[in-house]
Amino acid sequence: MSQLIQKYNIPGPRYTSYPTVPYWNMDTFSGQEWKNTLKKSFDESNAKEGISLYIHLPYCESMCTFCGCHKRITKQHDVETPYISSVLKEWRLYCDLFGSKPIIKEMHLGGGTPTFFSPQNLTRLINGIFRWAEKAPEYEFSFEGHPNNTTKEHLQALYDVGFRRVSYGVQDYNEKVQKAIHRVQPYENVKTVTEAAREIGYTSVGHDLIFGLPHQTLEHVKETILKTKSLRPDRLAFYSYAHVPWLKGNGQRGFLDEDLPSAKAKRAQYEEGKKLLSKVGYEEIGMDHFALKSDSLYQSMISGKLHRNFMGYTASKTQVMVGLGASSISDSWYSFAQNVKGLEEYKHLVENNIIPIYRGHILTQEDRIIRKHILNLMCRFKTNWDTKETYFPEIPSVVERLREMEQDGLVAFGIDELRVTEEGQPFIRNICMAFDVLLHRKEPETRLFSMTI
Repeated sequence: MSQLIQKYNIPGPRYTSYPTVPYWNMDTFSGQEWKNTLKKSFDESNAKEGISLYIHLPYCESMCTFCGCHKRITKQHDVETPYISSVLKEWRLYCDLFGSKPIIKEMHLGGGTPTFFSPQNLTRLINGIFRWAEKAPEYEFSFEGHPNNTTKEHLQALYDVGFRRVSYGVQDYNEKVQKAIHRVQPYENVKTVTEAAREIGYTSVGHDLIFGLPHQTLEHVKETILKTKSLRPDRLAFYSYAHVPWLKGNGQRGFLDEDLPSAKAKRAQYEEGKKLLSKVGYEEIGMDHFALKSDSLYQSMISGKLHRNFMGYTASKTQVMVGLGASSISDSWYSFAQNVKGLEEYKHLVENNIIPIYRGHILTQEDRIIRKHILNLMCRFKTNWDTKETYFPEIPSVVERLREMEQDGLVAFGIDELRVTEEGQPFIRNICMAFDVLLHRKEPETRLFSMTI
């Protein structure tokens, strides 16, 4: 396995979308076309399956150097009220476009630090959303909580408006590692907020762990997983640290490159961490995710309903996903659109009744077919091209690109179908890259992506 990891550990996309953002075609994109595809998709799917809503809350009180999110660092909490007002006005612009009440099936609050906002303001935000929307019969609302500032009041307030899932960013419990990434949070803090969520009634508590961090060793990873086991979160993310300072600027330069584990050490962290997670009772879900058998993410994988979008893995699919807030990305199934990243520009556009997108992509028929294949691989570890809806002209080239992986035991072919073997699952990004015709037609001249493993 180590030799294969060394062989296939190359820069590659994480495929939260296809086409990936660097390959969006701005020449064929327009704000009006985005609205047209969104309205079409909403009319097709809202009554049948509802929509998903992602709300980006960008403020943090301090900078974490592992973070690649769009955020604004401040300790001034008077920014909360005007930002929520802008988000609610943006939502109203979308509701006016829809023409009928959206039915929200999934909602996620991300950031930044959502719990930067007071419980009262978070309640105001969610109540404001449902002034023009309704909840689906089987809805799932979740948010990202910071263990150091998530209070019982935060948990109770969000529980009272429908939230039943929370994820906490743990990363690693070693103090030296925490200091290097500017995220010092003792185990006791994580224990307190995990137990508080369960006492209130949350049905799914998640922890996010990262390997490959500065000063991190294999023993640190093992210790973190064993401490995590004692709290028994319902689901886990076990991410590779994506060191992309050329994209994220000084936010990922809080330490020296030589402080990062070597490629060999990082591979060991991944391999041993994954084995240990399995040993302590977690089932692997798609890429980077693990869950107890009782969690909805595992159950959706077993039932074939697992889905992946800009929010990551979700327990069910909606055709429409609206992203609110600065830098959020929306998906109409026929097109993608991203909001402006600057807070001042975002607020200015919304105040002038303009949906604040600045770039996007209209999916071609080829894009939509390849997107299906990548979703199948990411969520079900298999795909097929035995119908005209799933075949595209470059399939023979895709198959040829995968022959070496077949020889390495990572994939297996049937008649017009592909299956990822258990040994191949850690290489799912590489396998998806074989289908990425845009990547092969125009390889990037500069480095765009993190390493695949």
